[in-house]
Amino acid sequence: MQRLLARIASLFEGVVIAVDSIRQNRVRAALTILGIAIGVFVVVVMSAAIHGINTSLAATFESLGPTTFFLNRFPISLEACDDSDDTCPWRNNPPIRPNELAALGRLTNLDQVVHRTGTSTRVKYFNRELSNVEIQVYSPNWLAIGGGDIIAGRNWTPAEDANGQAVVVLNEKMVERLFVDSDPLGKEVSVNGTPFTVIGLYKEAAQFLGEGDRPRGYVPMGTGLRYLRVWIDWIEAAIRPKTGVARDDAIDEVVAVMRGERGLRPSQPNDFAIITQDKIFEVWNTMTGVFFLVMIVLSGVGLMVGGVGVVAIMMISVTERTREIGVRKALGATRAVILWQFLIEAATLTAIGAAIGFTIGWLVALIVRSASPIPASVPPTAALVALVASTITGIMFGMLPASRAAKLDPITALRYE
Repeated sequence: MQRLLARIASLFEGVVIAVDSIRQNRVRAALTILGIAIGVFVVVVMSAAIHGINTSLAATFESLGPTTFFLNRFPISLEACDDSDDTCPWRNNPPIRPNELAALGRLTNLDQVVHRTGTSTRVKYFNRELSNVEIQVYSPNWLAIGGGDIIAGRNWTPAEDANGQAVVVLNEKMVERLFVDSDPLGKEVSVNGTPFTVIGLYKEAAQFLGEGDRPRGYVPMGTGLRYLRVWIDWIEAAIRPKTGVARDDAIDEVVAVMRGERGLRPSQPNDFAIITQDKIFEVWNTMTGVFFLVMIVLSGVGLMVGGVGVVAIMMISVTERTREIGVRKALGATRAVILWQFLIEAATLTAIGAAIGFTIGWLVALIVRSASPIPASVPPTAALVALVASTITGIMFGMLPASRAAKLDPITALRYE
């Protein structure tokens, strides 16, 4: 027990001495702390951004359902493409056509086949106008996979979709910007110069990168094709199998139907893409792996700069306190005690830098979260990583001066002037 109390007293003594050393050598200490702070800051900010995006992506997929997959014209890939058929043969894939989607809709093992495309245009209500507003164009069953709720009014009917009627559902942000406090239902808004009747108010589910904060309108597919000249070549579909049907079995059926509709021979590859949530996560993890590599390099440089500063300031401290070390050894202090004291001083220096870097990084993450669509959030492990990294840096780079102090001959040290 006495030994433990002695260790604790020595720990606090080392911290006090380190703080006093910082006050006496402000410039050298500031450079040391700056290097450590930069390294920790980079780790915290990049971890916050990646953690926030991962959380957003997971929430989006949760709203879609775990077995949902996607039918696209092009695959997702990080492989290089030089616009040649050898490196990117998928460039020649034909668009997804309505007749193909209709054939998929007749499959008994599929619960939902929701197809969509989109455009951006201006939307106006009296003297209030929004430019470049995102207009999502969906099939009538879009709520089954898109999530969210119609909190006022209604969704459009299959008949309105088939007839291309000019009806629109607005999200809350659009209503807030165009109508302020008035009721939008039944009113007409101009969408790309065409009057559309507002039939519903939509509360969006969790969306990737907080996209629900943008003004957005939703219109039937037939309406978008009729009035908005939407990008029919970019139609894609989200597909969910029925309960009890394995996702891979449903994918096999979709692939078979699509190949049949397109008349592909057995030797010909698919000219469309099936994208699973696993594949999206795989591509994303590959991207974040690159970010983490950059993060490690940048933080490593910062910690290295801080570590060199630790060596410099601690060597100066050892030289200035040589006589003190001699007195302590003469009074019975062992090498281990002296080594421990100086390691504590070095670790305190780096811990202060880590605390500053973590605090600034946390504040920057809050700013990014409030001022951008990136839902940056500092993961709980970031503080632990910052503490461990700074402590290891302090111990590694403080070992040389601490060892030098511990090996000083007490008689020689007492004679030092």
